[in-house]
Amino acid sequence: MARIKVIITSQEYSIQPFLANDLITQEALKHKYKVDSEIHSHKIMQKSFVTEPNLENTDIIIQVGEEIEENRFIGLPIYKTTFEKILNNTEQELLNAIHLIIKNKKKQNSEIVNNVFNIVAVTSCPTGIAHTFMAAEGLIQAAAELKFNIKVETQGSVGKQNTLNDADINSADLVIIAADTKVDLSRFQNKKIFQTSTKQAIKNGVILIQTAIKEAKLFSENLNNSDPEANQSSDKNSSFKQNYKHLMTGVSYMLPFVTAGGLMIALAFALGGIYASDDSYKDTLAWALFQIGAKGAFPLMVPALSGYIAYSIANRPGIAPGMIGGMLAVSLDAGFLGGIISGYFAGYVTEFLNQKIKLNKNLEGLKPVIILPVLSSLIIGLFMLYVVGKPVAGLMHYLTTSLNNLQDGSAIILGLIIGGMMAFDMGGPLNKAAYAFSTSLISSQIYTPMGAAMIAGMVPPLGVALATKLFKTKFNKEEREAGNSTALLGISFITEGAIPYAAKDPLRVIPVFVIGSAIAGALAMFFKIEIKVPHGGIFVLPIPNAVVHISGFMIALTVGTLITAILMGIIKKPILK
Repeated sequence: MARIKVIITSQEYSIQPFLANDLITQEALKHKYKVDSEIHSHKIMQKSFVTEPNLENTDIIIQVGEEIEENRFIGLPIYKTTFEKILNNTEQELLNAIHLIIKNKKKQNSEIVNNVFNIVAVTSCPTGIAHTFMAAEGLIQAAAELKFNIKVETQGSVGKQNTLNDADINSADLVIIAADTKVDLSRFQNKKIFQTSTKQAIKNGVILIQTAIKEAKLFSENLNNSDPEANQSSDKNSSFKQNYKHLMTGVSYMLPFVTAGGLMIALAFALGGIYASDDSYKDTLAWALFQIGAKGAFPLMVPALSGYIAYSIANRPGIAPGMIGGMLAVSLDAGFLGGIISGYFAGYVTEFLNQKIKLNKNLEGLKPVIILPVLSSLIIGLFMLYVVGKPVAGLMHYLTTSLNNLQDGSAIILGLIIGGMMAFDMGGPLNKAAYAFSTSLISSQIYTPMGAAMIAGMVPPLGVALATKLFKTKFNKEEREAGNSTALLGISFITEGAIPYAAKDPLRVIPVFVIGSAIAGALAMFFKIEIKVPHGGIFVLPIPNAVVHISGFMIALTVGTLITAILMGIIKKPILK
């Protein structure tokens, strides 16, 4: 049965729009079609759609009367008609619209015949671990179901894997970028590109590919259409989504500096004690390791964060001003907050200058190499030195002092919040916000939030894995068998391992995860557990001084896991045989 949305628009105050709507509705019912209408009469919306048209609930838009905002219905076929045609021959106009649906579906089907439709894809997430590879798997399975050829490049924590070569790209009919971070698109010149998040690839790869075929746009750097949300319908949250992706890009490039610096410092203290940085240890291995970590890696965290936020916004011309702003944030003691501000400011200033500065073709090559970096760096430098440097430094000092001086009650509340956020969407915006907050504080030598975040992030997969062993009647055979691999993901601090269980019963399972992780996070703060590296799970425990209060770590993790498993056993219904 065809799903039809009718939008009727008239600037005049008359009964015509309502009469046209009644005629279409009655004629559609004769043919057993479902109709949903929106009427704009005399500049006022008199009637609105029950559900906003999209690819999942609409086969066609019938437009009656004056022109509409077509950007609202991207990807949907629109049949345009007039009041006169509707009033004179409603049936024929309805049949014309149905014919357009059939024609559109035939066109789509012709693109998937004989396995000749080739797709290449790139997946990437901020930490480069779970979501990167889950999104790749989702796309591969969906392409197999649709009988498409696909090759997916993963840009994970170990770098690029299954890398797309020139032959792959040249033969591709479609490029899908399923990423939560900035992906360089320069190699996809003049290819049809569709950009989305890893979540969409994981959630329903088939719908994603079908949508991509309809909505992908030709990419050219010269057209400046490399916006991460360019292929997605605009909505009220689009600005937030873009800025969130910019932040996650910065975080993803910052993490290796956090990891390297933290482990080097931990090893230095393991070899030389807490005084390894003193001049009395100069020229020893412990002293050298401390210099590498504390003087080499850590000072680069904020510049990397700032530089790659700017890169995400303005591409390569944004890197230099972004990193310069980040270095000034470090020198002014403005910390990661200053780095975030400088990154966004540098990115948007560079992008603005790039759009406004017009040069002769012969001089255009000077823009990204000389003009944009120099002007942007000057502006961001003055901005940091004379506008935001001191106020943000004061704010950072207040934040650092407050976190260091947290009393037991306040620390527990912070741990509850971080823990709950880590478990709520398991790799989504709330999870990444809590994770980014915790990792960014490592550069300020505040390690307890990272302790709460890591332990809380391990609880959902470990809790559900334990529940599959304790309460076997509450899980089917596949879920019980997957419990072992879920436990492995859990001890590795890959919260996303619990997603399959949450997806099947979200209203029961997600609250349980939140409760268990929140309690684990609170206990982590209560025991003042410090973790000096941003990832690794239980495998960071053997590293000397990487974790402070290992016994508290194990208690918090065990309690959170047990609570999650027991609540899962109580709240889940038995599987009916």
